[in-house]
Amino acid sequence: MAASTTPIRSQLSVLLTLTHTEIQIAQTRVVQARTEAVADELRENAENGRVRAIAIEKVLRELGGIPEITRPLVGRGVALGKTVLEQAQPLDEALLGDLALEQQLLGRAKYVKALGTAHDLDSVVALADTLIDAHSATVDWLTTVLAEEAIGGPAALRRTPTQWASGVLATAVTLPGTVIARGADRVIDTVTRVPQRVGGLRSAAKETTENLRSTAKETTETVAVTLTAGRDAALEAAEEAARDTGATGIAETIHSARVATGTITADDLPIEGYDDLTVGSAVSAIKELDKPSDIRLVVDYEEAHKDRQGVVSAAQTQLASIAKEIAGTN
Repeated sequence: MAASTTPIRSQLSVLLTLTHTEIQIAQTRVVQARTEAVADELRENAENGRVRAIAIEKVLRELGGIPEITRPLVGRGVALGKTVLEQAQPLDEALLGDLALEQQLLGRAKYVKALGTAHDLDSVVALADTLIDAHSATVDWLTTVLAEEAIGGPAALRRTPTQWASGVLATAVTLPGTVIARGADRVIDTVTRVPQRVGGLRSAAKETTENLRSTAKETTETVAVTLTAGRDAALEAAEEAARDTGATGIAETIHSARVATGTITADDLPIEGYDDLTVGSAVSAIKELDKPSDIRLVVDYEEAHKDRQGVVSAAQTQLASIAKEIAGTN
């Protein structure tokens, strides 16, 4: 028996280490939760991971294996190293790392089920089924969060300050070639063709074009110049044009500038009379929105002015529904 179940014991040992890594990651993600509901979900995920770890240890002992005392420490160490390293990554890369871990857990759980079936070990098959259900759900959740991030948020998880900065840097590095090829000229052209909104900004727009063609650093400086010279209307027009032409990098840079400087007002929102709405009315209105950019605009305004968790949570739920449809995780 001992020799024949060696592959199962080996896989269970690896699963145990990876599960401890998963627990630690869920705990570290709590501080990035956008809402308390998401934080509670992550805490529950960590607790469920502990339950799974105990179940794995139990079956491992039944098969004559002895869980290594160092397994939890190794798992936590791996998670700590991952957490430190990913602070230099954009959020999407960190989430892709989480997804890779869950997919490995899922794949190993399916392999363990096959091994258990081959050896007629009902306890192993039952454990594997539990693991498969849990990791399948987490894979779907992470896939949805990535889709939320891709369509502009608000994702269930916030970027840390370091991840936000690295995300901007990553955009900046790819901006010259991408924007010049796919949208910079059209963005500036759109701005200059809206005189009633931008007024005397033709020279500033030309300067912006030249800056976009040079370096990512100059792109950031151009946003500041445009903010000063063209004020709110120019930034709004530029952001809309950038999104329309697929230049998402520059659109996000401009949008961040608008949010940071408080240039988004209630009049910019896709919900009329937003400032006068109760939480219930705001939630109902958000449920009618189907454009991610509209939902994000509401969240940015809400978090900057009212910060009502019920409203932010409803917006995140609405966006998650859209993301699930895109990612095919419904």
